[in-house]
Amino acid sequence: MLVTTHVETVVLLSQQKPDDTIEIDLDLDELDATSAETKATYQEIKDYVLKEFGLKVSNLYISQIKRKCGIEVGENYNLPKTENPKVPQCPKEKEDAIKAALKYFAMI
Repeated sequence: MLVTTHVETVVLLSQQKPDDTIEIDLDLDELDATSAETKATYQEIKDYVLKEFGLKVSNLYISQIKRKCGIEVGENYNLPKTENPKVPQCPKEKEDAIKAALKYFAMI
C-alpha cells in the first residue's frame, strides 16, 4: 500500500511595510510526527522479529519486504560482481514476521 501525504499552504500577499511583523502561534504537540520519527531502523525491526517470533532476519529480507510494501529503501552499495547473482528470497514465514514489525512501527 502506497501512502502519500499532501501539504498545501495558502499565503495572503499584502502590501505591508518592512517594519510590520506577523505573529503566529504554533503548538508543536498538535503536529503529526515527522517521517524520521516514524521509521524504525533495520536493527529495531530485527530485534522486534526476534523477540516476537523467535526468527532471525537479514537486512536483505527486510529491504525485500519494504520494497514489496512500497517503502523506499536506500541504494545498495554491496552489489555483486556477477551479472546474474543468485539472491535468496525471503521465506513466507519471515515475510509475515517482517510485515508485522512494519505494522508495529506504523510504517505500513
